[in-house]
Amino acid sequence: MEQITLSQRHHQDSLFSDCESTVSGSGMVPPEHSSFVRLPEAHVLHDLIKTRFIRGLGLLGPKTEVLSVHRNACSGVVSQARLHSFLLLARAVAELREGNANVRYAWYGTRGEDDVNDIVSHGFSHAHGPQLLLSPDDAPLQSVRECVVGKDGVRHALLCRVILGRLELVDDGTEQCYPSSEKYDSGVDSFSAPSKYMIWSNRMNTHVLPAYVVSFRVPPFKGFEKSEEEFLRPTSPWMPFPTLISALSKVLAARDIALISKFYKDKREKKISRQELIKRVRQIAGDKLLFAVIKSFREKKKQRFLHKQGQRMA
Repeated sequence: MEQITLSQRHHQDSLFSDCESTVSGSGMVPPEHSSFVRLPEAHVLHDLIKTRFIRGLGLLGPKTEVLSVHRNACSGVVSQARLHSFLLLARAVAELREGNANVRYAWYGTRGEDDVNDIVSHGFSHAHGPQLLLSPDDAPLQSVRECVVGKDGVRHALLCRVILGRLELVDDGTEQCYPSSEKYDSGVDSFSAPSKYMIWSNRMNTHVLPAYVVSFRVPPFKGFEKSEEEFLRPTSPWMPFPTLISALSKVLAARDIALISKFYKDKREKKISRQELIKRVRQIAGDKLLFAVIKSFREKKKQRFLHKQGQRMA
C-alpha cells in the first residue's frame, strides 16, 4: 500500500492488475454490485488490507472486526472505460509532473451500501460539495468516523486509488474548490503527517478510482457513533437558510438556487411553513448534498468556537 509512482512503464501497466483480474467468491456483505468480488480470507490482499486497516486505527484497532474485503473487478463496459480513463489520466499527470503522478491509496467513509452503489455507478460528485476528503491508507480513522452504521451494525469503507499529482498545503476547513494555481493538482492538510487529502470538485470522478470495500464492525463509543436515522433528518436548525443557499449556489444550477430562494422568500412571508420549505429544498438539492453542506458548516462552526476558546485561555 506504499506510494505508487508512474515514472516507469511497468508501474503503469501493473497499476491496474488487481482490477483486471477476478477472484471467485460469494456472500457479499457490502453492496450487491456486479463489479465487486469477495476476497477469500486466505488471499494475500485480504490479509494485507485487513492488517493495514486495523493497524491504522490505533487503539480502536483491536476492537474492530473486519467482516469482508471486496475488490472492484472493474467488470462491465462502463467500469472498464473508467479504469482505462484513469490510467490515461495518470500517465498524463506523470508527464506533467516530472514523471510522478503521485498515485496513492486513500480511504473514504461511506454512508452505507446504497452510497457505495451510487459511487461505483455515478461517481463521487453526486454526494459532495466543493471537495472530496480522503484519509491516507495508513491513517483511516478519520474516514472510519465518517462511516454511517447500518441497522446490522456494519460499516463500509472504500479504499481508493487516487491521482494526487503535486500537492499543495491547504488549511483544514477551507472552502477552496479548485487548485490555487496550475502548479498543483490536489490539497493536503500536512506534508509531514497528512490526515486528509482534498480532491477538488472537478476531479472527484476522474482522479479517484474505488478499488476495495472493507466491511467492518466497531463498538459504539462517545463521539463516534452516527446512525442512518440521523442522516435521514436533514433539517437545518444549526445553519441559517441564507448561509445554506450561499453554499448550495456553489454546486447547484442557477435555476435551482432561484427556486430555493423563492421558497425561502415565501416562508419569510408566511406563505409556506418551515416544514414545507425544508421539504422542497430536499426535493431540489437532494439529501446527500444537504448532509455534506450542513455537516461542513457545523464542523467549521465548531473549529471557530474552539479557536476562540483557545485565544481566551492564552
